[in-house]
Amino acid sequence: MRLSMFISVVRPFGPVVVGISLGFMLSMLSVNWTEEACFMDGAEGEDVSPGQDGMLKGARKPNSISAANYAESEEDFQPRIVPYEQAAPSEPKKLYRAKYVSTELGMRERLFVGVLTSKTTINSLAVAVNRTISHHLDPVVFFTGSHNRKVPHGMFVVSHGDERLIWNMFQTVRYIFDHFINEYDWFYFVQDDTYTEADRIKALVGHLSMDRELYMGHPEEFIGGEMEGRYCYGGFGYLLSRSLLVRLQPFLENCRNDILSARPDEWLGRCIIDYTQTNCVSEYEGRQYQHYELGKNSDPKKEQSPEFQNALTVHPVSDPELMYRLHRYFTEIELQKTYDEIAKLQAEIKNVSVVAFEGNRSAHWPVGINPPFEPKGRFDVLMWEYFTEEEIYSCLDDSPKCELQGVDHMDVADVIDTAVEELNKKYMPVLHLKKQQLINGYRRFDPIRGMEYTLDLQLEAVSQKGHSRSITKRVHLVRPLSWIEIIPMPYVTEATRVHIIIPLTHDDQSYVDHFLEVFASNAFETSENAILTLLFIYEPKEAQQVNQNDIFASVKSQIAKYEHKYPTVKIPWISVKTETPSQIKYMDIISKKHPVDTLFFLAKVNTNINSEFLNRCRMNAISNWQVFFPIHFQDYNPDVAYHNTEQPATIDLVKDAGRFDRHSFDEACFYNSDYMTTRSRMVVDVQDNEEIIESLDIYEMFVQYSSLHVFRAVEPALHQHYTYHVCNSRLSEDLYHRCVQSNLHGIGSRSQLAMLLFEQEQGNST
Repeated sequence: MRLSMFISVVRPFGPVVVGISLGFMLSMLSVNWTEEACFMDGAEGEDVSPGQDGMLKGARKPNSISAANYAESEEDFQPRIVPYEQAAPSEPKKLYRAKYVSTELGMRERLFVGVLTSKTTINSLAVAVNRTISHHLDPVVFFTGSHNRKVPHGMFVVSHGDERLIWNMFQTVRYIFDHFINEYDWFYFVQDDTYTEADRIKALVGHLSMDRELYMGHPEEFIGGEMEGRYCYGGFGYLLSRSLLVRLQPFLENCRNDILSARPDEWLGRCIIDYTQTNCVSEYEGRQYQHYELGKNSDPKKEQSPEFQNALTVHPVSDPELMYRLHRYFTEIELQKTYDEIAKLQAEIKNVSVVAFEGNRSAHWPVGINPPFEPKGRFDVLMWEYFTEEEIYSCLDDSPKCELQGVDHMDVADVIDTAVEELNKKYMPVLHLKKQQLINGYRRFDPIRGMEYTLDLQLEAVSQKGHSRSITKRVHLVRPLSWIEIIPMPYVTEATRVHIIIPLTHDDQSYVDHFLEVFASNAFETSENAILTLLFIYEPKEAQQVNQNDIFASVKSQIAKYEHKYPTVKIPWISVKTETPSQIKYMDIISKKHPVDTLFFLAKVNTNINSEFLNRCRMNAISNWQVFFPIHFQDYNPDVAYHNTEQPATIDLVKDAGRFDRHSFDEACFYNSDYMTTRSRMVVDVQDNEEIIESLDIYEMFVQYSSLHVFRAVEPALHQHYTYHVCNSRLSEDLYHRCVQSNLHGIGSRSQLAMLLFEQEQGNST
């Protein structure tokens, strides 16, 4: 009873007691943490245990300077100098640059040409359009609705897979947005039954502001006349600015769904007017879009109206023949305008030269042509070639004279005819001149002006009364250099790996030491992206004794030493057995062992190979486009070039040190795919005559059996020491003759050989 009564009395005070107890415990706990933090460096702090992160366990982190004995620590405090340590350089971020400066700067080409064609006209009218404008305008893309199995050669055709005209137009515009909208400022669309005067279109675009929203062509009213505005009739073509197309791009899908029309040009016009409020115009900034509608059975030669002669486009063109006739007619007009402009400029030059200090002598002949080349020394003097109508006295094989044939014969005949024609223009109708014979002829090539000619002609002069007599006239002519054109080439990169193939015979072993030493310093030590492969060529007897007496054993041991010295380098080698070491024979073996995209460089063992040339090999050999055959610089025989003098340690590329060996075709850069394609075209001829493989080298193979560009040029970075080549008589006559000529011309220069003969004769006379 007493216990229950006690509990009943105490129960109301229970929560108060519990609350006071908890508050007291929490306050004590808080004081304990604070003391631990403050006395961490004192005696009381010795029982404090650190946490997992190296800091004290508690709600706060300690101060960076301890609070214990603060006054003493402040007096004894010594500043500590933290030494500067340079941060480790981080790897620089790789910059991704555009392939071309124009891409990086956002520069665009001027004009894009799109030609709308069809399944029935792509092989007729479209081909005629391509042949008449493609060499003036680039690019020219043909859009059609059908998929053709056979696309005409040399044409860029885009097939949409649907013959509906409106759908074809919609897909064409969308294709422009996807592929070309950021590359061109102006877009020209035309049908394949329209002739376009390409130069006039380029001239028109060149005078228009690129930032204008312009829709230019031949304006037409919409069918029915219900809709306001005018569209450009597609038959005469039309120009669209990039600014206008960019503004139209977001609404193209709406045009496809909302606009119904039977004609593609009308559909596009309604789309442009609805969403950009831009009408078709035929004149802008003083420039007219001139066109001409051609009637049935019209003859271009009989059309004399100014509208026709000044037209940019002519429509309709019924057949390809008419397209070519129109092209010829307008080309003749432009050519005559060019001649008239040249004559006008020549007259102005003559008028201006009269008041010059030297008078008319200050005007060079012919008027408007660059002045002649002025030599800086006696070695730069241009040599004249003497010729007659049958012979020329400057031959490739250094013969005193040879027969005038081929292009040289055509050149001389053309120059004589031109001279007689120009003389008749000057003297007719008083005299009429007829050629009797060429007495003397001289010509030389001036790198600044072109080919110069001096002719002594014996002519028959006939007067108006019929009297005739023979006269001699000296005539000077110049065939000027034509306009230099930059040919577009496919893009190539210098990152391509080059596989260097070095054929070795028994006679080449003496050059291996020097070759590997030079190649190691130029390629192995610089980590050049190239692989060296040695090709050991055994004769049948040497191949039988390879286990007992390997003629290339020393070379293979050297390969092992270099692979040990450069652990990341591997030098593969291939053995071939043949009696006649033909280039095509051993390239057949090498080609099968490499992928089709391999870039080969075929060279001789006495060639010094460096990075400069390897980069040119990568740039000049273009897959499915071009092969490169460099002309190396070969030193003369040191005993001849440096007779009675000390040979220099390094030989410069000068006239007395060596020459570019034009008789050698041993070096070549080409892709394996091009070699395989060209080699496959020889199969039929090889079946009929197996010796053709030995009678041709790789250069002749590419020339005769491929459609690739064969680029041949002197290469100063490709240097060869003097070598006497052992000419194999079992090769073809042409290859053997080339080898002999290379040896003869490589002995020394004419002056050096003449000096040796002079010294020999002097010695014999004494």
